[in-house]
Amino acid sequence: MSESTPAATLPTQATRTPDPRRWRILGLVGVAQLMLILDVTVVAIALPHMGADLDLRRETLTWVISGYTLAFGGLLLLGGRAADLFGPRRLILTGLLLFAAASLTAGLATSGPMLLTGRVAQGLAAAMLSPAALSLIVTIFDGDERNRALGIWSALGGSGAALGVLLGGLLTAGPGWAWIFIINVPVGVVLLFTLRSHLPAQRASAPHARLDVVGAALVTTATATLIYALIRAGERGWATWSTALLLLVSALVYTAFVARQRLAASPLMDVRLLARRPVATGSLLILVATALMIMMFFLGTFALQQHYGYGALTTGLLFLPSALSTMLGAQVAGRVIGRTGARTVAVAGLTVAAAGLAVPAIWTGAVPMVAGMAVAAAGTGSLFVVSAATALGQVAAHEAGLASGIVSTFHEFGASVGAAVVSSVAAVSIAGTGTGGLSRGFTTAAIVAIVTAVAALAITPSPRSR
Repeated sequence: MSESTPAATLPTQATRTPDPRRWRILGLVGVAQLMLILDVTVVAIALPHMGADLDLRRETLTWVISGYTLAFGGLLLLGGRAADLFGPRRLILTGLLLFAAASLTAGLATSGPMLLTGRVAQGLAAAMLSPAALSLIVTIFDGDERNRALGIWSALGGSGAALGVLLGGLLTAGPGWAWIFIINVPVGVVLLFTLRSHLPAQRASAPHARLDVVGAALVTTATATLIYALIRAGERGWATWSTALLLLVSALVYTAFVARQRLAASPLMDVRLLARRPVATGSLLILVATALMIMMFFLGTFALQQHYGYGALTTGLLFLPSALSTMLGAQVAGRVIGRTGARTVAVAGLTVAAAGLAVPAIWTGAVPMVAGMAVAAAGTGSLFVVSAATALGQVAAHEAGLASGIVSTFHEFGASVGAAVVSSVAAVSIAGTGTGGLSRGFTTAAIVAIVTAVAALAITPSPRSR
């Protein structure tokens, strides 16, 4: 999975004297960011074991992923604004402390509510820490060094995907699933005390900024309602009045959020920026890419462990080709996008993803599934590059932070929505009854990729369009 680039207010003035500790600080906050990215994918392998140990239903297991990404994405822009108001140092240290405490809560969970409380609190901490860390990086680096630093930061996404599935398998097969959370505690505490002595004292970059708590509550509520509707549809049905009502409520709350952003003194999101074709296209692509990735992880982990009898460690290793393929797809896309254009790479990536997803939809068995997911991952990996290049390539320098925050929010929401959709479509198979749901899940993902490819062909701007 690609690393999200949280909202940050880019400094308008270069740092005059480079901080001699800047590369050490980058390494430390980079480890913190990697920890946040790991926690999106590391739980995938452990989901069946969590369900068995805590007697969790399918809906609760879905929220183990969606609860984290929902809180992360829904509060990400608020966290970026808070970093402006209170300064990156405070947000980073507070976020680390909260993340460690939330991880301990999740690791010691003895019930579904306790586990979900820890996961949501982890998402809240991530929304504080991630944008503040990026804001710090663009402040302490300048010129070519800043580009190098941001390149290292962006590379953490692919590494997080690969390490997440491996670490999830190793820990679940070894000391147990609880350790996928508990391991964050010593790492977080060490980072907290180390960064406390390394982070420079900084003034707020926007001391008069206000926190739009109402806006954050609206967008998070709207997305939570949408996810609840999608998860619930797996039990109650898609063509029901209750599902339609929940979807309507979600749409109304999203509308209220847009209205709030137009009226707020310090809005979380410039909706006029989102209305621009490049930003809208990039946001759609990152949403779909992340959703497809999570759909594969969600379906694959239950299929390989529950239906094909593999252990957690073997399952983690079988996901490694997909993780590596994601990074390969991103690398290839980064090399060719300048020559072919974003539209060509986007359509090609989505077509490859659809072809890969069609393999386990048509043929049953572990080998077709692993091979198909690896092919699909190469396609989705390219989309992460295209989305960033499209959304950020044609915005002014002073708008880069706002645009990256929008893309990051859609990144996290894609994970939430992807888990909810595939959980409902494949509900029967996730519950351990037959493989028909798995086939429907992969078919649904392939259809999403095809439909998005057609949309990308129509809406992705050419290099000369704006």
